[in-house]
Amino acid sequence: MGSRAGIWLALAGMLALAFGAGTLHESPRLQVSCALAAFPLLALLWWCVERLARARQAAPVVPETGIEQRALLDNALAFEARLEHAPIALFSIDAADRAAPLNASARKVVAPGRALDADALYRQLAALDTRRRLIEFDTERGVERALVAVSMLTLHGASQRLVALMPVESELEAEALKSWRQLVHVLTHEIMNSLTPVASLSRTARDLLSDALDKPESGLPSDVGADLKTALEAINRRADSLVDFVASYRSLSNVPPARPERVVLADLFECVNALVGPGWRARGGDVTFAVEPASLELMADPGQLEQALINLLKNAFEATQPGGHARVDARLVRGSRLRIEVADDGAGIPEASVPHIFTPFYTTKKQGGGIGLAMVRHLVHENGGTVRYARSVGKGARFVISF
Repeated sequence: MGSRAGIWLALAGMLALAFGAGTLHESPRLQVSCALAAFPLLALLWWCVERLARARQAAPVVPETGIEQRALLDNALAFEARLEHAPIALFSIDAADRAAPLNASARKVVAPGRALDADALYRQLAALDTRRRLIEFDTERGVERALVAVSMLTLHGASQRLVALMPVESELEAEALKSWRQLVHVLTHEIMNSLTPVASLSRTARDLLSDALDKPESGLPSDVGADLKTALEAINRRADSLVDFVASYRSLSNVPPARPERVVLADLFECVNALVGPGWRARGGDVTFAVEPASLELMADPGQLEQALINLLKNAFEATQPGGHARVDARLVRGSRLRIEVADDGAGIPEASVPHIFTPFYTTKKQGGGIGLAMVRHLVHENGGTVRYARSVGKGARFVISF
């Protein structure tokens, strides 16, 4: 029996009992019987009303999704999650060459703090064909290289291009450093093996010649002996100079592994300032250090990080005129990255030289050996960071170290 039917039945019964009790007013016993008979009807009425109220408050019944539809929905959600968290940046480009990021990695590439000009990157991606290639784009840390691949597809009758972009700057630098270390190790080993006996034999020959010149019975003309002695001394000097030169490059391939520890950057900068500051101030210039916040810390090898900063400031010192200035700033930037910037107000680096400045043996200085910036990059990489040359807003050079 339904709730509504029960309510009407109970009400009808109660009306009938009330009418009967009214007609039997002369018989108290029958009236009491009618009253007692009304209690079950009241209970029935209460139960039906309560049941009807619960039925109205209950959530509507939704037909269950079919097993196949549910499986398709689960697969779609799983695919969307994989796409969103894919380690490769994915972009779509429509027929009108409009590019749009498709996942979190792509949005991170074009977010503030990474690509300097997102629109320029979009235009560069839209101009690509289906060949796999390396591209370059400007970031806050300098020029970054990325591997891109393009595929064609059609969705809902409209043609689109799917672009996969993977930044590989750090990986390429690591491989380049490894290759350079191996090359320098082989070259220095072979050169030293050849130079050492030349230097030793030239000294021995010079000493023998000096002894012979001191003995008249040797029969060696004095002018010939003097020429031979001059030639042997020149050979000896050049051999010793080359030995020292090659030994400086050997240090690049023999850098010990980093021993990270907690470094308070304010304390590290104070030590660097004590080492390089007097030289700047002695010629009327200055070098300033700033850390924001002052409690900023880093897990790194303090000796290696200190040497990297000293090398950069040494280059800045040589590139500036008397009275020049340099600054070293450390702060947290977007993405919780630590950024150390070393800048000066010198002549800067020629545009043509920028791609080669971290290459060992490359130098634009007359007396340079091409080891300073190569060592900086190696020390920074050993501590899990990257170093870039960033174009300065004004004059001078600017290097950015990121962790």
